[in-house]
Amino acid sequence: MQTSRTSSPVAQIDQGSPHYPTQLRDLYDPPKSLYIEGDINLLKMPMIAIVGSRSASPEGLKNAALFAQALSSAGVLILSGLAKGVDSAAHQATILLGPKQRTAAVLGTGIDVVYPSQNFALSQAISKQGLLISELPMGVGPQAHHFPRRNRIIAALALGVVVVEAAERSGSLITARLAADLGREVFAIPGPIHSANSAGCHLLIQQGAKLVFRPSDVLEELHLCLKTQFKWH
Repeated sequence: MQTSRTSSPVAQIDQGSPHYPTQLRDLYDPPKSLYIEGDINLLKMPMIAIVGSRSASPEGLKNAALFAQALSSAGVLILSGLAKGVDSAAHQATILLGPKQRTAAVLGTGIDVVYPSQNFALSQAISKQGLLISELPMGVGPQAHHFPRRNRIIAALALGVVVVEAAERSGSLITARLAADLGREVFAIPGPIHSANSAGCHLLIQQGAKLVFRPSDVLEELHLCLKTQFKWH
């Protein structure tokens, strides 16, 4: 289910604009335009994507939140796709840290359309404390083919992608494989061997993704230094 909302001013960034993210040019089909709601200057921040299952376990949601808060505290913008489950947990956890922490959602709809509708308040918060990003014009609703295309933008914008939980066939694996093809780092959190939600992460690890179980693993791989002390329990 989707819902519409009244958006703040929306900027349209074309490929020739100095604000257009250069990393998107790594795609064979970069968006001709991006629609942006929020502080456009945040596009220059280093970004790490956190993605995973829409039907994540309580442990998966906890891990998404912990990784998001730790990486955000290190000065990284947390990137995801505003879906239910892991995406929402990562966005929400970043928002809860306070106004100096930043998160961005790449949408499979127009900027003024919220999908799923339960994320209405979260999308409003992201627009004020980060960025909403879409290549789709205003008013465009969700269609199945929009989301794989949304995922390629996430993969290209990010320095690395952290997969928290994922089934063997999921959009998160699409994002991770696109990221690997683009030369981005891919990280996967392992889980119980009999959990369907962990199977995708285990496959990624078999295929060369870096196994991570604490945020510092990600930061060390990407050579990012913690700006603040964040205790990992």
